[in-house]
Amino acid sequence: MSEYDAPYHAHLYYVAETRATAEATRRRLIDSMTSGAIPQMLFVGQLKDEKAGPHPIPQFEIHYTKEALPVVLALIEASGLTALVHPLTDDDLADHTTLAHWIGTPIELDLTTLDPPGHNQGVARFGKSDF
Repeated sequence: MSEYDAPYHAHLYYVAETRATAEATRRRLIDSMTSGAIPQMLFVGQLKDEKAGPHPIPQFEIHYTKEALPVVLALIEASGLTALVHPLTDDDLADHTTLAHWIGTPIELDLTTLDPPGHNQGVARFGKSDF
C-alpha cells in the first residue's frame, strides 16, 4: 500500500492541562462519525493517559479515509491540540516520520517501537482498534 492510496491515522496529544480539551475534541469526532457528518471517519480511540507505542505522552488516535483529510485537519487545528497526522502504509517508520504532518509543536517519538518496513501492524487494526 502506498501513501497515495493509504488510509489515515491521527494521534492527538494532550497533557493534564489539556485533557478536557482532548475529551471534548474526542466527543466531537465521535458525534461527527455517528451522525454521518464525517462518513469517512471510521474509528475514534480512547484517551490513553500513558505512553502507547511510539507516543511518549497521552494521546488518542482516530482512523479515517483520505477523503476526510481536509475536514479532519480543520477540526484538529481548531482544537488547539498537537497532533501527528499520517497515512497508514506498509512502512510504519516512514508513516511516523517522512510521511507525517504535525499540527502544533512536534513531539519526539520513540521510533524504536515501530514495525520494520513491510510489517506495519497498524494496517490490520485500521478502523477496528487502537493500541
